[in-house]
Formats: sequence, C-alpha cells, structure tokens
Amino acid sequence: MNKEAGDKVKAGCIPPFPPLSNFCKIFGFSTGSSDKPPNQSTRPVIVIHGGAGTILKEKMTPDVEKELRAGLYEATKRGYDVLQNGGKAIDAVEAAVCSLEDNPLFNAGKGAVFNIKGVNQLEASIMRGDTGEAGASTLLTTVKNPIKLARKVLESNHHVFLGGAGAESYAYTEGLEIVDPAYFWTKNRWEQHERGFLHSDCAIPNADAELEQMSLDASSDYTATLGDTDTSGDYSHLPMGTVGAIAVDVHGHLAAATSTGGMSNKWDGRIGDTPIIGAGTWADKNVAVSGTGTGEYYIRQGTAHSIALRMKLLGEDVGTASATTMVEMMEMGGDGGVICVDSSGNLSMTFCSAGMYRGYCCEQTDHLPIVGIFSNEVIAPGDNHIDRIH
Repeated sequence: MNKEAGDKVKAGCIPPFPPLSNFCKIFGFSTGSSDKPPNQSTRPVIVIHGGAGTILKEKMTPDVEKELRAGLYEATKRGYDVLQNGGKAIDAVEAAVCSLEDNPLFNAGKGAVFNIKGVNQLEASIMRGDTGEAGASTLLTTVKNPIKLARKVLESNHHVFLGGAGAESYAYTEGLEIVDPAYFWTKNRWEQHERGFLHSDCAIPNADAELEQMSLDASSDYTATLGDTDTSGDYSHLPMGTVGAIAVDVHGHLAAATSTGGMSNKWDGRIGDTPIIGAGTWADKNVAVSGTGTGEYYIRQGTAHSIALRMKLLGEDVGTASATTMVEMMEMGGDGGVICVDSSGNLSMTFCSAGMYRGYCCEQTDHLPIVGIFSNEVIAPGDNHIDRIH
C-alpha cells in the first residue's frame, strides 16, 4: 500500500490477542464502528481469499506474482463494484467468487485440481446472513461456475445441498452454463496431478486393482518424462486451497461464498468443508466467514460456525474469535486461514501458514482493492503479525 492510501486508512486495529493466539499469523483491522447509530447506512466492505498454504516468494517468478495479484485485484473489484452501486452482499460475493472461478490460476472452476482418477470434481456454497438461507453443491464435473449453482439452490427454497448428477441436472434446468469436462483441464494442474503420484500419501487403502494400476502407470510415465533431472515446471506457488468472499452491504446485511476444486489427488467422491454450511462457509446477522485449508479439520471443528458462536455467546470481536478458533484447529493438527467481517464492517484475515492470497476493498481504501499474498506483507495499518510459538 502506498503512503497516500495508507494515510487514509485510519480505523484502529483489533486489540492484541491473548497469548494463545501467538500460534497464528493475524491480519485484522476495523473498517467500521460497532456503535453505529440506528438507521445509519453501513459502509460496504468486501474481503476475498484465494487459498492459504505454503506460499513462498522464491517459488514465484515476477510475472506469475503479477498475474496472481491481478486476479485478486479483479475479483475484489468485481465484488466491490456491486456494493458501491448499492447492491446486495449476496450478489457481491457471488460476483467475486465467479471471477476467481474463471481464473485458471486459482483452485476453483477453471483452475480446479484433479482428483485421484484425473477428474475435476468441484463444490461450492453460499449463505445470506439476513435471512439465514443457504445453498451448496458438490461432486460437479460439468457446471462452469459452481457458485452460481449454489446460489440457485439457495433460491429454490426447497433444499440446501445438492450433489452429483442430480445437482448437474438441476443446473441445466435452471439455465446455468454447462461445459464439457475438458474445459477444466489445465497443463499446470495436470502436472501437479501426475507429480502427486510420486508421493505415498496419494495411495488409497484397499484400492481396486484398476485404480492401483492406474496410479502405478501414472507414476511410471511421469518419472520417465523427468529422466535423470526434474526439469518439469514447479507449480507449488499456485493456490491449492479454496477461494471465497465475504461482504457487508449498505444495509448492514452479510453474505459469504466459497468455492473449490478440493485437494489435489483427493479420493474419488471426497467432499470437503467448502460446501458444508458451518464448516467452510457461514453468514448470520453478526458475521460472515469463509475458510480455506485442510477441509477435514474444518468439518470436525465446524470452524466457520464456531467463530460465529464465539462472537455471539462470548462477545468476542472478529479478530479474537477467528484467532482463537484457528489456534484450536492447529492443536487438532489442521492449518489454513479464515476471512471474517461483521455487520459494522470490522474485518479480520487470520491464517496459520506461510501466506494467504487475500484482498479487501472499502471506503477507507479510496474504493480501490488492496491485495496481499505473503505473511510478511502489511495490507492494512495496524496489522498484528504474531508468529508461531517455537
């Protein structure tokens, strides 16, 4: 952030966290006032993420970093434009996530990773805080934008969660864009898929003979292409997590949306936290949350809803609630990050990893998106940088 922009962001930072939160890297600040007079319009805010994990600058070329930042900027702007024009939070988060789904650099939609069988299986969810309505979809292979299907499910007023062939059939009847599965193929993700067979953690216990042979063949073929030296591209810098967006609109209404291709070389049929309301996505009248990380831990903890409950029952602010929740997840063995915003526009970006693709936009940034990638970046004055305890 340049000095001029920095000088204009004068909202105070979230108070220091208790010692327990020293496990995490915290990014959080306030864009609003919790003592907002009745009937006063809320200043709209949008926050996005493009995944958290081992994100190292030395793994990126300047050109790739530039492309990633541009993708984060565009998604943030796409969502904020909706809010700035008086639009609803639900429309803003859908627009932002659609932008990331259409960007092949991010692990959602066009840039989704492959599962163990070399298939892209996508999932997404979306939730309105003002009504409590939610929609989710999973095990998709032909729906171009899974978040749009999740929105259609939300608006159906009948079900919350659809998956597989039935979900894709519903997408078709609702007029959503259906694509050939080949649309999701990208060279970078395919090479990540093949490279994964070199690691034992790709093995499936009691796998059938056909799948086991496929894994061995893929590993053998890929090793043969490398020869004595691994000259293939290193795509470890590409986002491997989830994408998501949260927003509060001028009416103080909140919404959250999350989408992903899941884990690279995940088991066929595996469902993560992204489409599970309360795990990877949550929005109510107090807070909106979207998470990214190892989904199994988010499911076990109910991460997104846990943050909301800490705020509701313990009176914690978004920074404290998200930090404490992430610390508890780390103690379980999980990792990742969450973005949160409350109904007054106070936000936090909390992650326990080397970095998180992230961005936000609000009045105090001159309505221009601010984005970040690495853990040592300061994308807002007053950020708390708290390292892990060694």
